[in-house]
Amino acid sequence: MTAPASRLSLERIERAARTIDPVFLHTPQFLCESLGAELGVRLALKIETLNPVRSFKGRGADFFVSELTSKGDLVCASAGNFGQAMAYACRRAGVKLTVFASPGANALKLERMRLLGADVVLHGRDFDEAKVEAKRVAAQRGARFVEDSFDIETVEGAATMGLEWMEFPEPLDALLVALGNGAMFNGVARVVKAHSPKTRMIAAQAAGASAMVDSWRAGRLIVHEQCHTIADGIAVRVPIPVALEDMRGLVDDTILVGEQSIIDAMRLLHRHLGIVAEPSGAVGVAALLEHPEKFRGQLVGAIVCGGNLTAEQVREWL
Repeated sequence: MTAPASRLSLERIERAARTIDPVFLHTPQFLCESLGAELGVRLALKIETLNPVRSFKGRGADFFVSELTSKGDLVCASAGNFGQAMAYACRRAGVKLTVFASPGANALKLERMRLLGADVVLHGRDFDEAKVEAKRVAAQRGARFVEDSFDIETVEGAATMGLEWMEFPEPLDALLVALGNGAMFNGVARVVKAHSPKTRMIAAQAAGASAMVDSWRAGRLIVHEQCHTIADGIAVRVPIPVALEDMRGLVDDTILVGEQSIIDAMRLLHRHLGIVAEPSGAVGVAALLEHPEKFRGQLVGAIVCGGNLTAEQVREWL
């Protein structure tokens, strides 16, 4: 059974796959036998950290910028990865970009946004407050505000990962996808549900930033006062209503994971694959650690969606 009527067009996702800079496409996906054996599953991993911005966000940002009909100034808000991706795409296209971020954002991500040519403005106590200010300033300047997971091109770009998963030699029993504002989960799930409906789509989120899962479970918008997680890439307090609507018909289960499980998953990925995963990139493996009974013996996929850590974080967590 396919998803209900959706703003996500499969034809547009195919267009994104033909348009996006190849540096972000066809990322490695393979069975990790040693880690799978430790977790009690056949584990298929997709590694989205081996590109110029070290996260999957390059897909959606590049597609968004490629679809622009004018080269006016852009403004966005970011915890770090989307801002880097937008800065990379805007520099390539000759578009001026201002990124609003929290002063507490990952220092490495802030530095790389600046190095890629973005003007970075620090504001507010977290990502969601920075986003409110970004919208205000964009309106004041007459610039376009770009919102990850709201602007459909960001979702269509992320969805190209779903097309690549469909090239895996066997159909997955389940696919664990990190859930932040929803671009990655909704994009990938739209493709998978259309082409492999028996694959269970599992949204994994940090328990300390559960607004999206809480809203989906309750069937109404739930806003939190604070986030309490190291997974800054998916630390969302204020869900985007249209992203919640996008989730309809795509979610088979949701899992909230704890902080220690996230760190343990990062260490396992480092030990078994030699890769650096940031906390948001490890929540799928963290879900396997916390709920082995749900997946034992199955072919399970997970996306390592980002790998931006400061030197201090590498020393502390890995």
